[in-house]
Amino acid sequence: MALAQPRPLAIAADAKGVLSTDRFAAELRGFGPAGLAAILVIALGNALFVPLTALLVLAWAWRSGTPWRAIGLSRPRSWPATILIGLAFGAAFKLVMKALVMPLLGAPPINPAYHYLAGNTAALPGALYLILVGAGFGEEVFFRGFLFERFGQLLGASRPAKAATVSVTALWFGLDHLRVQGIAGMEQALIVGLVFGGVYAATGRLWLLIVAHAAFDLTALAIIYWDVEAEAAAYVFG
Repeated sequence: MALAQPRPLAIAADAKGVLSTDRFAAELRGFGPAGLAAILVIALGNALFVPLTALLVLAWAWRSGTPWRAIGLSRPRSWPATILIGLAFGAAFKLVMKALVMPLLGAPPINPAYHYLAGNTAALPGALYLILVGAGFGEEVFFRGFLFERFGQLLGASRPAKAATVSVTALWFGLDHLRVQGIAGMEQALIVGLVFGGVYAATGRLWLLIVAHAAFDLTALAIIYWDVEAEAAAYVFG
């Protein structure tokens, strides 16, 4: 009597050539029930508690066998240069947005959603946690690292596909800020999403953007805490 042969493990290769002999890992990287469920859970995590999102993305990458480089977390060529450039870029970007871009869009000089932070030393630890862990790391890992990887699998790596990915993720990023920060916050986040998305589409590297995002928000926190937000908004146009 012939013995039944064991079923071979599924072998799948994604658009980036990553091979997997783990059937469930391959399903997580695909867009069937498991893959779509993973996307939904991670997206809900972002809606509920941003720091949780990064943990979910990292867990998905580990279990699905996705290389860290595929979500932008490859080691920088130089940590000092990445940190210094990210800090300078993020701080300068925020000041340009506050003093030039947002006044042109008719934004109020003071962000009412976060004005409670003015002189509020007791609120600084929580704000720093949300900026460094939630926004700087969590939002970049989700909106740039994870979503670019997923859209890249769907649309490919052509210039039109990357442009579509930058546009869709920037719009999502903007809408994600609407509920708390209103129209002005949504507009600012949309612009940030376009700029950061463009940088990520060109480089495929996330650490500089993580640092820049943290620096952007830390600069915003500084001008709010020291109550010079209105002065910064009027710096160019008076």
